[in-house]
Formats: sequence, C-alpha cells, structure tokens
Amino acid sequence: MCRNIRTLHNFDPPARDDEVRAAALQYVRKVSGTAKPSRANEEAFARAVAEIAHVTRHLLDDLVTTAPPKDREVEAAKARARAQERYRA
Repeated sequence: MCRNIRTLHNFDPPARDDEVRAAALQYVRKVSGTAKPSRANEEAFARAVAEIAHVTRHLLDDLVTTAPPKDREVEAAKARARAQERYRA
C-alpha cells in the first residue's frame, strides 16, 4: 500500500515541501489503512495530510545535530547499491 517513509532530516539541500508532504501522505495512508479515502473521508484525509506535513516541517526546522549534512546523491547511490544487492538473484 505505501512505500517506506524516507528520512528527511540532515540533508543538503534540506527537504523540500513536496518531500515533506509525500512523507505525510504515506503516514496517513499507513495509519488509515487506505491509499485512497472514500468520498465521505476525503476531507478528513486531506486535513490530516496537511496538518502532519505542517508539524513535520516544524520538527525538521527545529531539530539540531552536530553531524555534517548528508549528500542526497551519495545516499541515493548507496540505496541503489543496497537494492541491487538485495534483488540480485
């Protein structure tokens, strides 16, 4: 039903709003148990996504770390290498 929610903290450049919203959407899908809400639940679903994205942005803005920021391209390459190893049959 949903992909894994990716880590968004401590990247250079910082997480974009569309990435934060995608993570919020995945969270709401997982918690609600549905990828697409019924018409009766559309408003609650959309409101939950917006509120979780808003709170997530505040969280990311407030977190502090002494670790150097991770490079998105390097992390993506590592993920591709792990996937290739995992799916090699």
